[in-house]
Amino acid sequence: MPRTTVKGSRKVTQLKRRPVRSGTDQRRPKGRLLIIGGHDDKVDGKVILRALARAADGGKLVVVTVASEQPEAMWEQYESTFRSLGVRHLYQLRIETRADAETPRAVAILQAATAVFFTGGDQLRLTATIGDTPVFSRCHEIYAAGGMIAGTSAGAAVMSETMLVRGIGEATHRLGAELQMAPGLGLARDMVVDQHFSERGRLPRLLGAVAQNPRMLGIGIDENTAIEVDSVKKFRVIGTGGVYVLDGSDVADTNVADEERDRTLSIIGVRLHVLSQGDEFDLMTRTARIGPAEDIDDEFGVPEEDRKKNGSSKQQ
Repeated sequence: MPRTTVKGSRKVTQLKRRPVRSGTDQRRPKGRLLIIGGHDDKVDGKVILRALARAADGGKLVVVTVASEQPEAMWEQYESTFRSLGVRHLYQLRIETRADAETPRAVAILQAATAVFFTGGDQLRLTATIGDTPVFSRCHEIYAAGGMIAGTSAGAAVMSETMLVRGIGEATHRLGAELQMAPGLGLARDMVVDQHFSERGRLPRLLGAVAQNPRMLGIGIDENTAIEVDSVKKFRVIGTGGVYVLDGSDVADTNVADEERDRTLSIIGVRLHVLSQGDEFDLMTRTARIGPAEDIDDEFGVPEEDRKKNGSSKQQ
């Protein structure tokens, strides 16, 4: 038996005996999250994927395609992009069943990973396939130890404790409207994430989610836009679109528990922040700060000709 398989077998046994779940380790995680609103740029400036490649820091970047119905096509796209960004240790983790997520091979692929990336697809497929498996536990370990866990589209939705699965987006939210939520991976605490946000008119449904529990921040992320979450303290915005933060901590009243299910949602006192590249949000104080967009492009080495497309080019 190959040495990596032996190590993988031991790790599977360990994680089956003692699963790692959100809240099992009370210490603050040392890692970061990169939560992407979908349709991340793979051709031009690629600032978001540059941030992920930088986070891998010369180590192993694992691309998990479990959410996708076309995992090989998805892998080929990202493999080409990450190779062009200089990522040398790049691996695909293809999982189709829960049994796959409990194999020594799957866990061995995640060994020594410094970054893990969940692609888009179906978020319920993702959580139903890896939830509470050794692969799930290993991702929590990587995050706790200082690695980056990233996800785009469906891979972004699963980051939070509670994820939005489906709901009517563009129409004003009504109390009886379907708003399906389900448990996520629990990496991003005290928030619920919605992706493809302004492109699919999802503000009403995110307001509906926040109204159900104002403790949770509602984070709406546009396409080709991401938040980089530094542990549980703050996040900054990367990319060409906007990030919408709905803060319900000062909500004075809402009719969300009204028995008349055809009524339009009322919510009084909710705060809305609209952020763009370079801006930061403090998750502890729930306050925002505007920052220079060009600093992000400088940090990740985006070529000047691509910055002009992003609107973040420095003025001459």
